[in-house]
Amino acid sequence: MNAQDRMMQKKWGVFNHYLYYSEKGYTDIRGETDEIRLMAAEWNEQVDSFDVEKLAETLHEIGCGYYIITVMQGTRFMIAPNAAYTRITGIAPGEGCCKRDLIRDIGQALRKYDIDLFLYYTGDGPHFDKVAGPAMGLYEDYEADIHGRVDRRFVENWAAVLEEYAVRYGDLVKGWWVDGCYDTLGYNNELLSIYYNAIRRGNPEGLSAFNSGTASFFHPDGDDTPVKWYEHEGFTCGEDNDFTYVFKSRFTDGAQNHLLIPLGDYRDGNVCAGWRNTGVRRSREYVADYIRQNNAAGAVITVDIFVDCHGNFDPAQVEALQYVGRKVRE
Repeated sequence: MNAQDRMMQKKWGVFNHYLYYSEKGYTDIRGETDEIRLMAAEWNEQVDSFDVEKLAETLHEIGCGYYIITVMQGTRFMIAPNAAYTRITGIAPGEGCCKRDLIRDIGQALRKYDIDLFLYYTGDGPHFDKVAGPAMGLYEDYEADIHGRVDRRFVENWAAVLEEYAVRYGDLVKGWWVDGCYDTLGYNNELLSIYYNAIRRGNPEGLSAFNSGTASFFHPDGDDTPVKWYEHEGFTCGEDNDFTYVFKSRFTDGAQNHLLIPLGDYRDGNVCAGWRNTGVRRSREYVADYIRQNNAAGAVITVDIFVDCHGNFDPAQVEALQYVGRKVRE
């Protein structure tokens, strides 16, 4: 069975934005050195507390076929050690990359239940961090009106980090969902091929998708038709904000059709606020029927849900997804 067939047969999966959060909420990662050290200590404590066995057991009870977790997003804080990251940025293990290899631990726990592991990566790297960003080759500070663009130096540096992870985990990781690969940031097929090749060195059968915002799903001219952004994508990124679009076929230009959608409630009328949020905005019956409709066309659906610092889910979302899992299996 090839990788696309395997993903299609898994039918649906769960996605977690697992990032550094303080007890007071998200902390400004542009902080000074002393603050960063305190944040790094909190980050390592947070990762060390993540109960991978409970995670795997809960996903098994839900009945999903695969799981996606963020390696990082915008900051210096990564969920596994990486020597290339330390070499390029000068940031010691435990001060950016956590000391625990959470990716390995999650992957091994999921294997017991035949749940596949996918990883979320980004195309803009630690671009908000004052040290890691410039060292890697891309730094942005929106408040100071500093907006960078990627070049080959940055992409090769960031791909070295990606390749180390990919080679370490091999086929323990079945695919990569790579965010922030915007054409407005300077990305094109040539630069994205560097990431693609890094992933394939770890797992030649590994799938990848590269997100360029709405261009990764709908045509930018408003045409309600899926698109494939990068020429070698194994599955479509398919980022959307609600469970409404239903695919009519399994493939888009050879890529497995796939959608990533948040289940969490909207906040203050913001349609994007469902990401990494608690609550269930659509009924369990609606979500189950929606996934089954897409599965019937050969497409795959990923549901983004809340996860806390220790790897726990929102009970209301777990209850809803247990129902979804039963209906999808039927």
